[in-house]
Amino acid sequence: MDGKIKVLSNGVNQRGVRDFNERLLLTLLQRLGPTPGSELARITSLSPQTVSIILREMQAEGLIERGVPIKGKVGKPSIPMHLADGGVLSIGCKIGRRSTVLLLADFKGRVLHQQQLAYKYPLPGQIFDYIRSGVAAILEKCSETERRRICGIGIAVPFELWKWNELVGAPAEEFAAWKDVDFSTEIGKFSSLPVDVVNDATAGCQAEHIYGRGKEFSDYAYFFVGAFIGGGIVLNHSVYQGHQGNAGALGSLRSFGPQGEAQQLIDTASIHLLEKRLMENGLDPLELWKEPQDWGRFGRFVEPWLGRTAQELARASLSVCAVVDFEAILIDGAFPKDVKHSLVERTRRYLANQDMRGLIMPRIEAGSVGGNARALGAATNPFFGGYFMNSNIRLQRFAAEIPLGTSSPRFRVL
Repeated sequence: MDGKIKVLSNGVNQRGVRDFNERLLLTLLQRLGPTPGSELARITSLSPQTVSIILREMQAEGLIERGVPIKGKVGKPSIPMHLADGGVLSIGCKIGRRSTVLLLADFKGRVLHQQQLAYKYPLPGQIFDYIRSGVAAILEKCSETERRRICGIGIAVPFELWKWNELVGAPAEEFAAWKDVDFSTEIGKFSSLPVDVVNDATAGCQAEHIYGRGKEFSDYAYFFVGAFIGGGIVLNHSVYQGHQGNAGALGSLRSFGPQGEAQQLIDTASIHLLEKRLMENGLDPLELWKEPQDWGRFGRFVEPWLGRTAQELARASLSVCAVVDFEAILIDGAFPKDVKHSLVERTRRYLANQDMRGLIMPRIEAGSVGGNARALGAATNPFFGGYFMNSNIRLQRFAAEIPLGTSSPRFRVL
């Protein structure tokens, strides 16, 4: 598959139509889970014969597998098809202000290998050396078959990273080196795999949308609380990246400091504030990022940080809902699960006391992917090059709507 959606023409045997239909069926199997061919034909309006041919070809390629036959209905038992474990693989890399995560994942969202590097701040030379050695280490662990199934490398990185030197405590001249970095060129020095670059918070949103709770909602805003808070938005079942790939820059929402001075949400609801408090008390902030994460011994510092962050998220939730009528706000982050659920519950309480005139209160829910969201989302990006349909493409767009409590989706062409 060449990764391009070609102009549709008559004749299902033409390669361009087959590519489109293959990607459509793979996307549906990812979204719906195990599904019989007859149901896929009904949903897509493709002929049962066409669906059967495509499914057999994809099964022969190792992309999908047959499930257990479903008995008990009139006629022959139906056989659900599902994505195969390890059918397609991708390397994902999240370059953060405090750590870089490198992983290998398949198109079901399963992480096969992962490693992490923590630091005070990232510099290009250090990061690309780490990616080079990390990719080599991951490939060394893979079988020959797995290596052949790797389709690309996805990089998740903050938008205009070089502008954040003061907040990360990096020398301005050194950090400015990020401005001229071409990721494809740098990675091309040691890998022939295609490279996709995406905003880190958008990547987290993508992971939640594909592998987490995103299937429950058609429109929602997503906050990821990392060293610096960021976010993403989903409209009509699609992660919306905007014309320049920076839509959902929720960390740049307006906020206020202790003296009423203008600030951004990134200044008032990020983990770097907790890091600062730990340093003021002689503690090493890098302890917050060590795996497995356990913030228990920092309780007296975490508690006030949670309170302020929840208040800021409640206000930010109202701000985004004043622009788009989001049905939900999903909150995730680079912190332990107990911290996440406490933050979500506090945000709900603060939101209930906000001035809601002219607004409809959204649901405040916890994301399910967790701290790996940005790296996993980065790995997901290459899958859209040749296997999944990117519904932001306006040529033809499909969206599967799965109302809660129903067994059959309503599928529509937009």
